[in-house]
Amino acid sequence: MFSSSVRAEQARQGSREAHQRRASNGGFAAELSDDAIAFIRARESAYLATASADGQPYIQHRGGPPGFIRVLDRKTLAFAEYPGNRQFATSGHLAINERAFLFLMDYANARRLKLWGTAKLTEQPALLGDLACASEVIVESAIVFTVRAADWNCSKYIPKLVAMAAKT
Repeated sequence: MFSSSVRAEQARQGSREAHQRRASNGGFAAELSDDAIAFIRARESAYLATASADGQPYIQHRGGPPGFIRVLDRKTLAFAEYPGNRQFATSGHLAINERAFLFLMDYANARRLKLWGTAKLTEQPALLGDLACASEVIVESAIVFTVRAADWNCSKYIPKLVAMAAKT
């Protein structure tokens, strides 16, 4: 995660030593803790970042009812890939660059979880059926995300937002 230019900036800003100690102690978690799994299962929203072959970044919102992101095991997540604006930027990026990033927020409790990993599209029927939510949209594909590193981010500066109840 910390490229040479990031490490240089950390040194310039005075935080490199702390990050070096963390790296010496094993760095970021390589699999999901029980707390991270519970956090993911409670989310209704996440942001998925991908990049093109030449590094052009792209971030896209994903959402659904709590549990729309399924935890398959301590290193693997899956969620439905619904048709959207038909730009296909995420699927196009993943076809040539599997690196991906998930950013999960809990504004009400000022918590955020960052996940680095790889992602791929799948059309595996059993998984698609498992990911279908109570919706009329047919799940044609899914994204399977393999966690390579996880980090709870500082809660400083997270605005306190509370979701409104849905109107019936």
